Amino acid sequence: MNRPLTLVIDDEPDIRELLDITLNRMNIRTICAENIASAKLLLAQNKFDLCLTDMKLPDGNGLDLVDYIQKSATPIPVAVITAHGNMDIAIKAMKTGAFDFLSKPVDLTVLRQLVNNALKLSEQSHQNKDRRTRHTLLGESQLMRDIRTKIEKVARSQAPVYISGESGSGKELVAKLIHKQSPRHDAPFIAVNCGAIPHELMESEFFGHKKGSFTGATADKKGLFQAADGGTLFLDEVADLPLALQVKLLRAIQEKKIRVLGEQQETAINVRLLSATHKNLNQMVENGEFRQDLYYRINVIELITPPLRDRATDIPELAEHLLSKLSTNNNQQQPTLSEHAISALKHYHFPGNVRELENILERALALYDGNIIEQEDLNLSVNTDLPNAEKFDPSKTSLEDYLEKIEKEALSRALEENRWNKTATAKHLGLSFRSLRYRLKKLGLD
Repeated sequence: MNRPLTLVIDDEPDIRELLDITLNRMNIRTICAENIASAKLLLAQNKFDLCLTDMKLPDGNGLDLVDYIQKSATPIPVAVITAHGNMDIAIKAMKTGAFDFLSKPVDLTVLRQLVNNALKLSEQSHQNKDRRTRHTLLGESQLMRDIRTKIEKVARSQAPVYISGESGSGKELVAKLIHKQSPRHDAPFIAVNCGAIPHELMESEFFGHKKGSFTGATADKKGLFQAADGGTLFLDEVADLPLALQVKLLRAIQEKKIRVLGEQQETAINVRLLSATHKNLNQMVENGEFRQDLYYRINVIELITPPLRDRATDIPELAEHLLSKLSTNNNQQQPTLSEHAISALKHYHFPGNVRELENILERALALYDGNIIEQEDLNLSVNTDLPNAEKFDPSKTSLEDYLEKIEKEALSRALEENRWNKTATAKHLGLSFRSLRYRLKKLGLD
């Protein structure tokens, strides 16, 4: 088997020598360059498996080289080497397409982990791997085709991914698919709901502790980062992290190291971080409820899971799949959905998204008679466009209150669809920004 070949680009001879010696000890061949011009010549003459490049080079910027390699006919993983503490450049590089980053002074343990991850990616790209995304993330709408393409692309990177979207829209499923298609697919995928951990236990849960490090620590305990070693850590509802832990998580991302409670030394970590929430992190940053620097670190790449109402054409296929699964689990024959039932589902608002669709079908399976699920078996809201709106009954409410309720629901829906961006919401509704602000204040939505 041929030894992997790495291109090393740095204008400092000492750095080139350090990387050359370290990689050769890993049985990896290296060819070194001191600037971008010579690197491009070497790229044309050789078939590399990996590129390590400094960001500041005599004849240009490492970002330009990242972009050049990613646009080539045979792109390879590129890791950038940045000055200590210069995370903004590292983030910019990963947004451009860099596989990962290293900070100076180079930590050799972190370097070896990075190189091994990158070579797994190179090996994976040479194989005809069966793509399972289509069979897991269903739907032929353009929205779903786009997100499947993005998943395949971001799976090749080590960049932190922020998955946003409404509750029940499939954020954890997207995270699992990113992991399955990444070079880390054989390592653990650890998912944690940040809102379900008591605040006083969070540091121990994330970073682990040594026996005797605090009252009640009767034995050594591995944290979530250690449990996910070599694999992927998925932080669901990351918006629920307390500010004190946000600081420690930020350091773990920047330094690629953690400190176990009760330990003096930091430990290098080899984890891909994915995070998600249904909350508006932008707004939380503005309100001082979430650290802006952490938001930028976890949101290097953003994926938005679309609400089900925005891809109604996918509902028949999703419903068929869910009915098949539910029927198998219940050991019963799978019924069919009538045309009226399918039409009702396609026009329903689905505030709970795919999770709500599954609940509706599970309930219908328990209530229907015969072989067909009819519209009435679904027990949907009468007003399918605004599901929480009731028919106007003068004996129960005034017309003014009823119309105010309808307006409040319509504005809430528009805000959700525009991710609480008020300027975009005003444009979406055909209102002036001033008019929208007045309505939101009047209805208590501001």
